Amino acid sequence: MLVTIFSFLLFLVFLVLSGFHFYWLFGGRWGTDRVFPSKNDELNAHQIPKMATLMVAIGLAAFGLLYLQKSGFIQFDIPVWIHQYAYWVIPIIFIIRAIGEFNYVGLFKKVKHTKFAKADTKLFSPLCLGIGIIGLLIQLMN
Repeated sequence: MLVTIFSFLLFLVFLVLSGFHFYWLFGGRWGTDRVFPSKNDELNAHQIPKMATLMVAIGLAAFGLLYLQKSGFIQFDIPVWIHQYAYWVIPIIFIIRAIGEFNYVGLFKKVKHTKFAKADTKLFSPLCLGIGIIGLLIQLMN
């Protein structure tokens, strides 16, 4: 039962995150001043590559669909290796993101005064850590 609830919760989180990336891809501006690491808040949102935004949006949507399947609400055929590895790799990706690269991103970043850094401390890193922990719990309970 908890696996189903946690899996559906991750599906919803990934759906929202993917939606934000599609919104930005198609010209949305809300939040763009806080979503890209920089030294001094001088990032122009046009510097963010559209292809990278598209790939992240699609990847997050795919993660969401995998967790929707894990919840049991939908069923589709996927290769066995995805079942064996993806549900471990996804949480690990997000835990690594939460830890960060020690300069601009993550719980242990050095640059802490920019808009991104403040948003990362309050929202992005804790969200990534939560996704990672819930993903690992799903695997360990399964």
